[in-house]
Amino acid sequence: MDLDERKMKILKAIIATYLETGEPVGSRTIAKDSDLNLSSATIRNEMADLEELGYILQPHTSAGRIPSDLGYRYYVDRLMEEKESEFRSRENEMREERDQLLQKMDRMEEAMKKIADLLAASTNYATLITTPQNKSAKLKFIQLSMIDSSRLLVVVVLGNDTVKNMLMNMEEPLTNEEVLKLNILLNSFLQGLTLNEITLELVHTMKAQAGMHASVLEDILNGIVEAIHEADDMQIFTSGATNMLKYPELVSPGHTSALLDTLVEKGNALVQLVDDTVNQEERHGIQVYIGNETPVQSLKNCSIVTATYELKDGGTGTVGIIGPKRMDYHKVVDTLKNLTEDLDDIFNNKT
Repeated sequence: MDLDERKMKILKAIIATYLETGEPVGSRTIAKDSDLNLSSATIRNEMADLEELGYILQPHTSAGRIPSDLGYRYYVDRLMEEKESEFRSRENEMREERDQLLQKMDRMEEAMKKIADLLAASTNYATLITTPQNKSAKLKFIQLSMIDSSRLLVVVVLGNDTVKNMLMNMEEPLTNEEVLKLNILLNSFLQGLTLNEITLELVHTMKAQAGMHASVLEDILNGIVEAIHEADDMQIFTSGATNMLKYPELVSPGHTSALLDTLVEKGNALVQLVDDTVNQEERHGIQVYIGNETPVQSLKNCSIVTATYELKDGGTGTVGIIGPKRMDYHKVVDTLKNLTEDLDDIFNNKT
């Protein structure tokens, strides 16, 4: 049975006080300790009604009241409704935040392409820049949504604002209530954790709470782990590959094709170069590779200057300039120093 607002507040006050003290609760206690702004007489009348309805009990004459099983059930059901209402409100906020983050990442990629283009135009060399990576990214939030009767969308947002979307095929559709409960479960347990902090014990506890949906939860958790690993896969943006054709010493049969392929295809060779830069002892300094010093075979006739940038909100990446051995080192080093210092502001302004 639904109670009117006043009875519901009084019942809630009785239960909250009894949970705290373990003693029967009288009308004067409610009047004094709650913010109901009701007289003791009014509270007594309402308590009498609640007792008649079976929500509270009087252990013995002249004692205060204690909750009945029915009272506890009403309290817990309403509490769960409030929590679900809070989460639904948060879910809407998360959906809006997710959309904003997706737009932000799109704009960041656009900004990186422009930076690579501007560097190439100003130096007349080839350039590269990578997306920021965060090896210890924390889970910011998770959002589940049924796309149709057989597909579940899992959106994972990490602390460095990386967004990963996954589609899961479902043998049986989940109801809106089941999706909501899984959302609450995942975010309650996983928000703020890194991958290393998601232990087997934690997963076991979550699966126990998921009950009949434990297998679905396990699939979602596997997807989240995969998403975090994918977040470490960097993107490389390059520009100015054809600038290399301006330097006769870099143009020769066979070599030119390999050089351009490396810069345009952005495959394992450039990943190797970036990894080498990040693993240097002076991680955030300028690295200069001349000729055979470079780890990339097709760039052995070139010089490469790289720098690691770091953003204030987390994440590091690499920016580099590739040119002939007779490149203007002074200009290139100054350009990279200034750029890495300004990248955080550039990304924030453009995103």
